Parts: sequence; structure tokens; C-alpha cells
Amino acid sequence: MRGTAQWLMFDAGGANAYAAMTRSILELFAQRPGWPRIAFALAWETGVQVKPSFGMNDQGITTAADVKWNLLTAPLVEEAVRNGEGVLAKDGPLVVETGKHTGRSAKDKFIVRDATTEETISWGDVNVPMTPERFAALKADFFAALGEKKQLYVADLFGGSQAEHRVNVRVINEFAWHNLFIRTLLVRPERDTLAGFTPEYTIIDLPSFRADPARHGSRSETIIAVNFTEKLILIGGTAYAGEMKKSVFSILNYLLPAKGIMPMHCSANIGPDGDTAVFFGLSGTGKTTLSADASRTLIGDDEHGWSDTAVFNFEGGCYAKMIRLSAEAEPEIFATTKRFGTVLENVVIDPETREIDLDDATLAENSRGSYPIDFIPNASEDNLGPVPKNIIFLTADAYGVLPPIARLTPDQAMYHFLSGYTARVAGTEIGVTEPQATFSTCFGAPFMPRRPSVYGNLLKERIAKGGVKCWLVNTGWTGGKATDPGISRMPIKVTRALLNAALDGSLNNAEFRVDPNFGFEVPVAVGDIDPNMLDPRAAWSDKARYDETAADLLGKFVANFTQFEGDVDASVRDVLKAPVAA
Repeated sequence: MRGTAQWLMFDAGGANAYAAMTRSILELFAQRPGWPRIAFALAWETGVQVKPSFGMNDQGITTAADVKWNLLTAPLVEEAVRNGEGVLAKDGPLVVETGKHTGRSAKDKFIVRDATTEETISWGDVNVPMTPERFAALKADFFAALGEKKQLYVADLFGGSQAEHRVNVRVINEFAWHNLFIRTLLVRPERDTLAGFTPEYTIIDLPSFRADPARHGSRSETIIAVNFTEKLILIGGTAYAGEMKKSVFSILNYLLPAKGIMPMHCSANIGPDGDTAVFFGLSGTGKTTLSADASRTLIGDDEHGWSDTAVFNFEGGCYAKMIRLSAEAEPEIFATTKRFGTVLENVVIDPETREIDLDDATLAENSRGSYPIDFIPNASEDNLGPVPKNIIFLTADAYGVLPPIARLTPDQAMYHFLSGYTARVAGTEIGVTEPQATFSTCFGAPFMPRRPSVYGNLLKERIAKGGVKCWLVNTGWTGGKATDPGISRMPIKVTRALLNAALDGSLNNAEFRVDPNFGFEVPVAVGDIDPNMLDPRAAWSDKARYDETAADLLGKFVANFTQFEGDVDASVRDVLKAPVAA
């Protein structure tokens, strides 16, 4: 065995003796020719750590904690259960709760403003500056907190699957389940390479840490502070694990455009003929669901890069919404809820039977499940695929205005990419009876540090270079607003049928009409799909109210796009300035 391997020694009674016995067996096997594979298999199961030669001391971090390095799934689950961080469900997943933070704390994120970032970051309400002095104080307090911990978990991982474009990331956690989460979500190096791992970026995640607004310049006790110069990200005051994965996404969104690589908040899959499709979309639009298609090979469900030669996954796992997940609508994802190695966040569980209830939103509407990508049966072994032939912009239009599918020109594609539109229903909020339009630049504004035009121009160039077909797909409501009585969401079977027709090329042969409001092309008839679904105005019983609602939504698009007018060509700027006459 490698000299860098260390043994995990359990605290439970008798476990030390068991580990010592197993160690002796492994040492015996390691001395016998032909046995290393068996020895490694046993090591895998019993929790061998791999500590790189470049340790925390080399990063200026001093701690008396019991640091557990690069543990595998089973040992991390054992640690989490032993620490009281979660429980095992009947079918094997680890079930945890994140407390008051059940989603990202977008308003608590800051980027250090210094000579490196002054001209490269798009400063504003999303990318909020922090002074180097404030960060120095925060870093000192984080390092002091690390020194006081009794135990820590460290994972050395990759952000990115294409070797020449990935980044080495070290993640330091106080929770075992957080370490399991990030190990599941990022790309895992081969075990025999970890001894020589040197991090380029480091993330320290301490949910127990409380930021001090007066000392650290934070908004609250919660903090996500990004320092691109020091290549250090500090997360405190929140147990929501998604902050870690999105921090790595932000790193790559900052680094890759300078190399001419297009970073994307998207899912991606490959058809049987090697045709890659990319799906852009905000949360709740179906990005994860629609990319998990049994007839296509999954590259990934959330974050990718588009290089000259490939679409490559930034991650090695998936992070799917769990609320009201069904075996009928999403069988591949549903199956992961019955697997050991899946982590379920804020999913309600019966304390006696350990049965989970995916329909219960008591803990959170944003309940989540993380699982290795190979839990999806048809996932790509290489975590990448060819450059795309189709791009899908997903939206869940709660106004009931947009058609279920539309074909876009390159200029329209850039317009909708920069707009990043979806609409949400306010839910149980008292007094709110209308849908709420959401525009998130590049379908991922909170994670895009650079100016939107940087990403928009990269996309437009790559679309033109590859002759990529672009589509807008609405997974939202039809026949009225989502808040109207009796109005239902677009059937997923209809969405899949239209999407399949677009991806296999048959939809290009359909008859199209030009939408009088948005100017894109909409198919008139597709197979046995109800034509009224293809024409949203026809689906409304009150046509005048549809026209009024469409005009209102169009106005929201135009008003939102004024922020980009100085950064785009006139052909893009004027996409919605001159609607076609009805």
C-alpha cells in the first residue's frame, strides 16, 4: 500500500480492535504477489485515508483537529450517522436537514475587490464587493475557528471533466455529510493520484461560524466570501450544501472565458447518433428532468463547459429537486432515492419506519437529492461528449403566454440567453395572486462574475461556428395564468414529444408560423399533439385577456433587456422591438 495511506480509527467500542485486525490482514495481503487488488478493495471498504504531501500546514492552516482526508462514501456515511448529522432511510440514502437555510443565501455572497478583479468583475447587486481588509479579518477568524475544531474532513477534487480545462479544488468541512456531498458532486480523482494533489483553489465551509457584520462587512451572520487573488472561498453560517457546488461553478465561470471556453448553467446529453444537446434553464424549468432521458446518454445535469472539442461536465454527480418526485414522470431520478450513497436534504422521513415522503414540503419546498452521476443508468463514462448540435432554452412560463416550443435564430438565441427568463407562482404568500417574472442573466446570474456580454458573445460565436439549432421550450402553464382556477402545467409527455422531434431533426420539416409577439417560429402541427397546445392564444378561452397578458410579458422582456443594449449588436438589441403584426 502507498506510504501516504492512513487508517480511520473509529471511536465506537471495539472498532479500534477491528480496524487493527483489518490493518494486519491488509499488510499480510500487501506482501503477497497478486494480492494488491484485494488489499485495495478491503481498504476501500474500511476507510483508508489518502493524505497528499501538500497538506493544510502548507496552506498556513494550523489545527489540532483529527483531520480525515479523502474518505470514500461508506466511511463518510458512517461518520455522518455517528456524529448525529443524519439518519439512514429504509432503502439506503442518508437523510439530513439543513436548518433555516434550505437554499442559497444569494444576498450574503461577496467577491473581494482588488487589482485582480477591479476590471474583470461585473460589479452590482449580484457581484457585491468586499474589501481586502474585511476579507483578511474574515480569513483570520476562519483559520482560528479551524484551529479549535475537534475533527475536520478534507476532500481533494476536480472542477471539470476535461483534463486541460479543470481546476484542482480542496474542500475543508466540519460536517462529514458536507464532505460526502461535495465528493459526490465534483469530479473525483483516481485514488492513486491523490498523494501528489496540490490545490489551486480552496473552499472552507463552517456552518457553525457566525460572521460579524461590523468586523467582516457582511450583511448577516451568514457569509460566502470569494477571493480570486488568494484562490480562497469562505462559507459560514449556513448548512445548505449547494453553496459549495455553486462556489466551484463561480470559479470556473470566472476562469474559463479567458481561455475561450464557454461555461454554462445547463444540463447536457447525447443522442444515439452522437448528437449532443444542451439544456439551459433556471430552477424548476425541467433542466434535470428532461436531460435524464433513457434514450439518450447523460453528460450532466447542471454545469458544463463548451470547448473547441467537447461539452464537458464540471461535476461528477447530480443535484436534483426531490419535492413531488414521481417514479412515473422521472424514473431514473426517482430510483436514486432508493440507493446507498444518495444524500437527501430536507426530505421528510418517518422516524420509526424510515420511509421517506417526497410529497411532504414541511421542511422545504426546495428539498434536494445528490447522487453520483453513474446512478443514472445511461450516464456517460467519460463525463463529456461532442460539441452540441442543439441548444434548448427552458422556461416555466407561469403567464401562459409562450408556446411549448419555438425555433430561434442566432440573434434570438442570444437575446433569450441574456434574458434568462422564467416565471414563478408565489405559492402561499398572502395577497399575491399574479405570477412573478424572473430574469436571470445567462440562466445563472448569481454565478456569473464577468459581464453578461462576455458569455453572450462566446455563445453566439459558438452557435455560428457549429451551425447549432436553437429552441425555446416552455414547460410552464397553458390555457391561462398559473394562478387562474383550473389551469394546469404543460404535460411532461407533450414536452418530451416536442423535444424529441426537435432533437431527432423531424421538427425542422414541420410547418411553422411566426409568433406575432415574440417573432420566433412556432410549429403549427406536430404528430397527434393538440394544436391548441402549440398555439397558446388558442388555448385561452378569453382571447382579449391573452393579448393583454402577452403584451405585458413582452414589455417585461423589453424593460429587462435595456441593461444589455450597450453591449450587443443592433440585430440582437432589436429582437423584440418590432413584433410581427397578427
